[in-house]
Amino acid sequence: MIAAGYMAKRVAKRPEWIQAPTVDDVYSVSRHVSDDFADYINYWKHNGYWFFDSIGIIRALGHEHAISLEGCKFFYYEVFDQEYDDERKTWQSFSPETSFAMSIVPPTSKRLEGYDVVTFWVHTSPKCSPLSCNNLAATVSTNRHCLLQTFEDAKQLIEAGAFDNSERGPFRIFAVYSVEEA
Repeated sequence: MIAAGYMAKRVAKRPEWIQAPTVDDVYSVSRHVSDDFADYINYWKHNGYWFFDSIGIIRALGHEHAISLEGCKFFYYEVFDQEYDDERKTWQSFSPETSFAMSIVPPTSKRLEGYDVVTFWVHTSPKCSPLSCNNLAATVSTNRHCLLQTFEDAKQLIEAGAFDNSERGPFRIFAVYSVEEA
């Protein structure tokens, strides 16, 4: 797994349409259920993985543009170095956008919450987390945050076709960590 960066999110309780009673809230990487702190891309402070190199950058962006971070939860992401091409049914390498500087500061403390499978059909920012966005948590066993328990579970489910007919890929696997500010 490779360091991908940080995000501040407004974590949503499980919507009624997600038919997975064991899910309490949604820690998805995509913003479809639990929204990012802002529509941040136009500020061009993100890194090549379309996240942030530190919580400090998110805080500074919030201050500079009067974006409230009240009620946000901070996450740190690591990503598997290959993505699954759902049309060719193969794993292939990918890399971050090289025009963005990257200097990710690892967290001093992090807690693994689980693994998310995320679509990247335009190969930039995360588009969809099918476990929540497409209600796959109703048929795939997830934890209380609508995430998979292990990397192996995520990889096996992708290869077995569990994410077919959800959203366009390619699919990337993320380790989702909750972090406290230093």
